[in-house]
Amino acid sequence: MLAVENLHSGYGRIEALHGIDITVGAGEIVALIGANGAGKTTLLMTICGAPRASKGRVLLAGEDITRLPTHKIARLGLAHAPEGRRIFPRMTVMENLQMGNAATGGHGFADGLDRVLALFPRLKERLHQRGGTLSGGEQQMLAIGRALVSRPRVLLLDEPSLGLAPLVVRQIFNLIQRINRDDKVTVFLVEQNAYHALTLAHRGYVMVNGRVSLSGSGAELLANREIRAHYLEGGAAGEAAR
Repeated sequence: MLAVENLHSGYGRIEALHGIDITVGAGEIVALIGANGAGKTTLLMTICGAPRASKGRVLLAGEDITRLPTHKIARLGLAHAPEGRRIFPRMTVMENLQMGNAATGGHGFADGLDRVLALFPRLKERLHQRGGTLSGGEQQMLAIGRALVSRPRVLLLDEPSLGLAPLVVRQIFNLIQRINRDDKVTVFLVEQNAYHALTLAHRGYVMVNGRVSLSGSGAELLANREIRAHYLEGGAAGEAAR
């Protein structure tokens, strides 16, 4: 469903991605883990068209989208819930969700809205409340709901657990699994919480300094000594795992 081939990208003369090769099959949840500054967010943004790839290509269901503008990529069925949520704080929940459907020209909004509110009943209770007044967990639900309202084929999630309490993190990951299983949405998940991400994912990749260093099934990566040492034992990821 999504393929990244020999992808190079960066900012000005600074190259952040050095020949990335990743595939996400239809119906999969694929996780990408790595330390801060590894290039994970840059990869998601490059897939969405900003910044542009300097070399290589991105394929969505076999179609080359590398040079397409972001709004056309969205119309082809790819949606992105960015790091830090980036909701519109002065807009209501409903207005934020309407913005998520703008790329499709408003088509199918009613059906998409019904599905989002079924997934996130808390948002239904707060439809006319400003986004900036929601809790952190509710804002994350809104960010994911805004991406889902256009009924995408592929959902890119960037650090959905960032800054959330452990109980809320579990709720968010349960919802991601439900979206994948029930709605058949392919998910590419960037996440520092390696334990939760690899437990959820069918497959995973590890990024170090703009390069993919390891790949395998979620279970294989969880059992890998190097992964356990760097991402599961001792730091924040280890605390989350416990």
